[in-house]
Amino acid sequence: MVCSSCLRNVIIQVKSIGPLSPRSLWLGSVPRVLTDTLGPGYICYYKPRKFRAIGKMMVDTGATEKRHSVVDVLPDKEDDGGYASGGCKSEDGKLRCGYSSFRGKRASMEDFFDVKMSKINEKTICFFGVFDGHGGSRAAEYLKQHLFENLMKHPQFMTDTKLAISETYKQTDKDFLDAEKDTFRDDGSTASTAVLVGNRLYVANVGDSRAVISKAGKAIPLSEDHKPNRVDERKRIENAGGVVMWAGTWRVGGVLAMSRAFGNRMLKQFVVAEPEIQEEEVNEELELLVLASDGLWDVVPNEDAVSIALGEEEPEAAARKLTETAFSRGSADNITCIVVRFHHDRTESPEPLLKQQKTSELQEVSGKVTETQEDRSKEPETQKDQTAVVEAPQQGEQKS
Repeated sequence: MVCSSCLRNVIIQVKSIGPLSPRSLWLGSVPRVLTDTLGPGYICYYKPRKFRAIGKMMVDTGATEKRHSVVDVLPDKEDDGGYASGGCKSEDGKLRCGYSSFRGKRASMEDFFDVKMSKINEKTICFFGVFDGHGGSRAAEYLKQHLFENLMKHPQFMTDTKLAISETYKQTDKDFLDAEKDTFRDDGSTASTAVLVGNRLYVANVGDSRAVISKAGKAIPLSEDHKPNRVDERKRIENAGGVVMWAGTWRVGGVLAMSRAFGNRMLKQFVVAEPEIQEEEVNEELELLVLASDGLWDVVPNEDAVSIALGEEEPEAAARKLTETAFSRGSADNITCIVVRFHHDRTESPEPLLKQQKTSELQEVSGKVTETQEDRSKEPETQKDQTAVVEAPQQGEQKS
């Protein structure tokens, strides 16, 4: 709770700016004003939406423009309601990905996400990440720009992926704190990431974003939320000299509602960026992966999320449906999710697919509908036959 004298100081700071325009504003000095007012030894965090009544303005910490000491007037954003969605697929067609990100009921957008696909040593490498900022968007934005880039540069990324992820998470946290050392901000961010190397899926988590897979139709979480009241987390924090107390929910030092995060310099002794990592084999039982910020998980259980995602053919449609469901169920936070669908039929022989095609479709592909399997085995393979083998699975995919 902020005392009335604090609010008076904030109002004075805002009034000193002059007339307000309908454009978004960033209150760069508010955290310092509140901290100075409360006195040394106090840590003050604020949610931008709590200041909406002051001057009828909107605080937007999601901008990338250069920061000034008091207030930046940001350029108007597109009138899209803070919503973005899209999708992509791997070059080999073995997976498709969809994402959806919505500002929701918050005045500002502090969620970021990242999707990257590449090839290293003939192996398909895919990166998926959801970053949920708190106290501002700088930490989440920094992770989007640097985390996967740093991971690919790690010398042991391909040989010891778990070690590379762990070391990259911690180093990126240090880099962010160094980059922000001369500011008066104390942003933080969660990170829920999935890295696919060949047929191995590595899910790493810091904070209360979450990763859930569907395996043979069953929802299985691949991360456990880092909450301060988790028995092992509470013990770790108390052993480091910190306290966990109730302030509307369980919080580290009565301030932060998660026990691990990037950034959060003031609580860094207790709030670490050490990821918990789980490894999963990508086999025929693994159907899809859902990565999302707590704006989804606060109101959508794991089982519901998997059921909704499986009900949509396209992962982009599934991501949008999850976002809409969370909002309709009353989520008060930013909502961001990524849905990844795995297509295992791409690794199988196309012959069963050819047998399932209608006669007319086979005729379009190869022009040899009347040939028997025995006749074809006696003839040399032609270029036309090779084309049929390649194209048939693609047509099968369009039908699905």
